[in-house]
Amino acid sequence: MSVPLKQLVTYADTALAVDKFRDYCPNGLQVEGRAEVKKIVAGVTACQALIDAAVAAEADLILVHHGYFWKGESQPLTGIKGNRIRSLMQSGVSLLAYHLPLDAHPQWGNNTQLARVLGIEVEDGLEKGNPLSVGNIGSLAQPTQAELFVQQVGQVLQREPQFISGGDRPVQRVAWCTGSAERMIEQADQLGADMFISGEISEPVVHYAREAGIHYLGAGHHATERYGVQALGEHLASHFGLEYQFIDIDNPV
Repeated sequence: MSVPLKQLVTYADTALAVDKFRDYCPNGLQVEGRAEVKKIVAGVTACQALIDAAVAAEADLILVHHGYFWKGESQPLTGIKGNRIRSLMQSGVSLLAYHLPLDAHPQWGNNTQLARVLGIEVEDGLEKGNPLSVGNIGSLAQPTQAELFVQQVGQVLQREPQFISGGDRPVQRVAWCTGSAERMIEQADQLGADMFISGEISEPVVHYAREAGIHYLGAGHHATERYGVQALGEHLASHFGLEYQFIDIDNPV
């Protein structure tokens, strides 16, 4: 089966409420390829390796979380950026990218999906009461020793997280935001979280965690954002009766 590209894009844009977000990049169709879509390949970032793998897999559409045309990015289509877009256009493969709308979505979003794989029950957004909050807070089923929970996260995400201890408090109430959201640790602390999880860490966060007594876990930008794009890709493929494949181009960050 196949679906018109424009129909698929309109459906995804509406489902993710892209017009409600002020983002650092355009959300939706970034590079237009063939008019019909039979196969979707999903991945975290639209790097050259993903494009090459998707072309080899005979994809019509690449779905990613990290696309192109970021605020402050150089505009000329030259160098690496030019090579990537040339590869897409010459092969007729479209690029569909969703950043903050995919982080925040309550069903397919990166944060919801990370909670699912880590066994955290979602209770609210870090911006309490905001349905578009890009971070969340919730709870584990029972209090857990921090070091044990860190081990469990490492096993699930298949990489060793960077752990900053906030003392000897057990972990039950957890706040998190995938990607580079480490400064949201202050919001997590104000909401009474025992631990805050994000993808990356910055130098000041170490001191904040230690002094505030809240555990911090840097679980990997790529590792924490592998699940939303898979959930969305699987949904689109099921909804339109399309072929689907997730290709993980590993990234240690």
